[in-house]
Amino acid sequence: MDRVPVASEALSSVGYEPAGAVLEVQFTGGGLYRYYGVPAEVYRGLMEADSRGHYFTERIRDRYRYRRLASDQRRSSV
Repeated sequence: MDRVPVASEALSSVGYEPAGAVLEVQFTGGGLYRYYGVPAEVYRGLMEADSRGHYFTERIRDRYRYRRLASDQRRSSV
């Protein structure tokens, strides 16, 4: 999945696959996670938020099933 860089202290890039409702987030600390079942409006809200880190914490983290990706799965357009 391609990700785009974002201006955020917590997140470095974000990608979204609408067909599967899959959100991929690369954190500034290096962790790469995939979140499943994330509605498109939540993704749009994240991308439009004044504070993407705060939006992520309040609306995404601990609300959707996720997994951390292994280093060989780290693909990005960044």
